[in-house]
Amino acid sequence: MRVAVVGAGWAGLAAAVGAAAAGHQVSVFEAGRRLGGRARGLPLRVPDGGFACVDNGQHIMVGAYRETLRLMHLVGVDPGQALLRLPLTLRFPDGGGLALPAWRAPFDAAAGLLRARGWRAGDKFALLQSAWRWRAAGFDCAPQATVASLCARLTPTVMAELIEPLCVSALNTPAARASGQVFLRVLRDTLFEPGGSNLLLPRVDLGSLFPEAAGRWLQARGGHVAIGRRVQSITPQARGWTVDGQRFDRVLLACPAVEAARLVAASGVAAADWVALAQGLAYEAIATVYATGGQRLPLPLLALRSGPQAPAHFVFDRSQLGGPPGLLAFVASACEGGRQAIEQQVMAQARRLGWTSLHAVQTVVEKRATFACVPGLRRPAAAIAPGLVACGDYVAGPYPATLEGAVRSGLQAVAGLAEPVS
Repeated sequence: MRVAVVGAGWAGLAAAVGAAAAGHQVSVFEAGRRLGGRARGLPLRVPDGGFACVDNGQHIMVGAYRETLRLMHLVGVDPGQALLRLPLTLRFPDGGGLALPAWRAPFDAAAGLLRARGWRAGDKFALLQSAWRWRAAGFDCAPQATVASLCARLTPTVMAELIEPLCVSALNTPAARASGQVFLRVLRDTLFEPGGSNLLLPRVDLGSLFPEAAGRWLQARGGHVAIGRRVQSITPQARGWTVDGQRFDRVLLACPAVEAARLVAASGVAAADWVALAQGLAYEAIATVYATGGQRLPLPLLALRSGPQAPAHFVFDRSQLGGPPGLLAFVASACEGGRQAIEQQVMAQARRLGWTSLHAVQTVVEKRATFACVPGLRRPAAAIAPGLVACGDYVAGPYPATLEGAVRSGLQAVAGLAEPVS
């Protein structure tokens, strides 16, 4: 079949690769100038006058990203070379926090918890007891439960040094507002699956990690990839669709939810409920502050104690991940405020940690980085109309807005291509 994919983020490219691998003729339309959507490469001018390729937002991947790793390998990217694999480590600059040994799950998690630095016996016992209850309940809870209510029996130390960092890194929503049900699903697939909790830190920019290789792979197999091409309209036809007048058998909408809603609403199909859900999503921002002049960190990734005037949750040492010496990336998840205010707060946070020689070189704020993963959220379904399917990290599914969620959504959209169109 002739398949149009509107959007070349990770969901769209996963869908395009999956469709091409199944023998379909694929055309990809991307409004931006780079492949990758919200997880793409970004040129950064460094103090010596040269450029380094970083990301429009620093990402953390984990071993549970199995479909993402499979597709990377398929399009010619070696995950062993492109990613630094480490056991889950949430150490703070003062040496406190959690570090799992390289053991088999779930023994690695249990040992890491028992060895956590700066935690009292009561902290560890409360967490082990709660983890046992979650597993006994099949990692399920009431649909309206928040992460905070789910973890009400945990101590403030465990909440601050484990639950909050995990919650904002996975769901990009504060624990007080985040869905307990989705959080438990993430815990099940990471901490309790072999290798699932491993950190996978990119040694290359996000564009090189998958999107650009996927684009080359598609073109080598006769696919068409058009960048800088914003689709204006999609129209249903007998046994198919047109995209800006060009005929296709199937259309996969892999663009942002707001853009997908615009196209669906103007297409004339009866999908008012779908459009309303797509337009009604609330969003959380993520800011990445790149700063130079830093010393080498003890680890490629450190957790940070965040607060109202300390928005960064993590700092990455890019020099240990293929970047130039002294380049650090501070990540503030679920952040509020403008770019300048966030940058000033992060730099003040760094100075309080003793990193006084740092100066910011670029700050990137993705205002709609992810949907707000709140309890009871109704997300738009993948199926919209005959021959028209949506894919993206916002589409209904068990995972929050992650790269793996986007990739799986794209592959699931391809699985439904064979359904007949009347």
